[in-house]
Order: sequence, then C-alpha cells, then structure tokens
Amino acid sequence: MAVRREEGRTTVDRYPGRVRVNHWVTAISLILLALSGAALFHPSLFFLSGLFGGGSNTRALHPWIGVVLLASFAILFVQMVRYNFWTKADTKWMSHIGEAMSGREENLPEVGKYNGAQKIVFWLMTLLILVLFGTGIMIWYEYFGASFTIEQQRVGHILHALAAVAMLLVVIIHIYAGFYVRGTISAMTEGKVTGGWAFRHHRLWLRQEAREGVIDERQVPPRHHGVGPAE
Repeated sequence: MAVRREEGRTTVDRYPGRVRVNHWVTAISLILLALSGAALFHPSLFFLSGLFGGGSNTRALHPWIGVVLLASFAILFVQMVRYNFWTKADTKWMSHIGEAMSGREENLPEVGKYNGAQKIVFWLMTLLILVLFGTGIMIWYEYFGASFTIEQQRVGHILHALAAVAMLLVVIIHIYAGFYVRGTISAMTEGKVTGGWAFRHHRLWLRQEAREGVIDERQVPPRHHGVGPAE
C-alpha cells in the first residue's frame, strides 16, 4: 500500500487486487443468494427461479452458492479483521454519527482504515453469514436431512429467513453508504482513493500510510515505445 503523487492529484492505495476480487465474489454470491432465496421463500416470487433454470435448479444451486459465499467471505475476513477491532475512537465517532451523516466531519475523531459504522457492518455480516450457513445446513435436505429432527428443521427455516432479511438490510446500508460517501466506489473498482477522500474520512489511516513513504510517480521517466536495442 502506498501514497502516490500522480499528475494533478494524490492517491492512496486502499485495496490490492486480491481483496477486490474476493469482495466482488462475495457481493455476487450475496445477490444470487438473495434472488434464489426469494424464489424459494414465497410463491409470489417463484418467477425468479427462471433466472436459475427453474425450481429444481434453484433449490439445488442455492446452498452451493452459500458454500461459495462462506469460502469467499472467510478469506475476506482474514484479510480485513485486523482493521476491524473496536477502539475508543470508534465509540467517540459513533456518538457523532449524526454529524458524519450530515457531512460535518470536522468534530469527529481521526479514525483508521474503517470507522465505527463500517466495523459494525463487518461484524454483523460475519455473524449473519455464520447463522445463514449454520441454519442452511439444517435445511439442506439432500445431504443433512436425516441429521436433524423436523422440529429442528422448522426452527432452522425461521432463523434462516430472519437472518436473510437482516442480511439484506445490512447489504442495503453498505451499498447506500458506498454511493452516499462520494469517492468511495473507486476503492473497490480501482483499488485506490484520492488523498482528499482519505484525509476527510480516514485521516489516521492516511497518516499511517504516509509514514511508510510517498511514491512520486511524476518523476518516473516516460517510456519510449517502439525503440529496439542498438545494433
């Protein structure tokens, strides 16, 4: 990771390619699970099963997509967990969340790579994915139907549905925040943010990155294309 001075702006590396790939695999898995799960949840939404080739295919694919989600998020968890432990600054930041939402961030404490709200989303997603996978196992009749009683499976269905609704709400908040805070999307599309964005929203993290050095890419000599070796 690095702070870079480019022509006309300063950028800060936020996510390497491997993290961005994992993030989008997780995001696509969540979308597919939401669509297939909705198709199985209520007859009025069964038309969504057409996206997966019919009801049988939807029922067969849904749990396997869940396995992909668990695997991708597990890797994402390992990559991000060290930045998501709670600190006193997060408690203070959350007490001023109204100011953050209204764009008045001058009174907020400096935070690291993630603020308190982002950390809450991270831990909620971790908890909900574990609940969804655990209850999903309980109602995966093809492989685990004989391992649980009917009563346990009924409870599993209820908990699975409740966790799915909660996850949908968390994802909506996550997506909304990504668009609401201008300049955030580039972190997961290009892997970098502007220096102004980092200074405004994650000043402590920016200071930590700057201590590791600044790469001035304006000083890199231009490459000459089409020039072969001297004879």
